Order: sequence, then C-alpha cells, then structure tokens
Amino acid sequence: MVFLFSSRLKPLRQSMNLAQEQLACLLGVDRSTISSYESNMRQPSLDTLWRIADVFGVSTDYLLGRTNHHLPDHIFDL
Repeated sequence: MVFLFSSRLKPLRQSMNLAQEQLACLLGVDRSTISSYESNMRQPSLDTLWRIADVFGVSTDYLLGRTNHHLPDHIFDL
C-alpha cells in the first residue's frame, strides 16, 4: 500500500525547497532515513507518516496513494 509513498515524498520535499537534511531535522530522523524513504528502501512508521503529512499539509491518504487530493481529510469535514 505504501508503494506510492516514495514517489510522493520527494516532489513534496522539493516543492518546499527542503534538503533531505532539513526534512530529517523537522521529523527528528536521520538524513539517511529520508533517502531510504525516497528510494523506497524503507517505509515510515505510522507516527512518522503523520508527522510528514503535517509538515507538508497533506493527508496520509495522499502520501499513501489512496487519493490524489492534497488537502488533509479534516478540511473536507467543514
């Protein structure tokens, strides 16, 4: 299910002009972890997935490829 995660993460990071090191710092992980996520060698824990969604202002469903909507799900509950 996380197969789209790596292809979603890198463009999001680049769209905010963040280096891997900067994103790693925001998430409290090593730069090598971000590299592993982007190369689809590793998958984030649920907690890290939530933090990534918060950093980029997207839903976890978007990160996982379950939807193409960028906005967090709670936006649609209004």
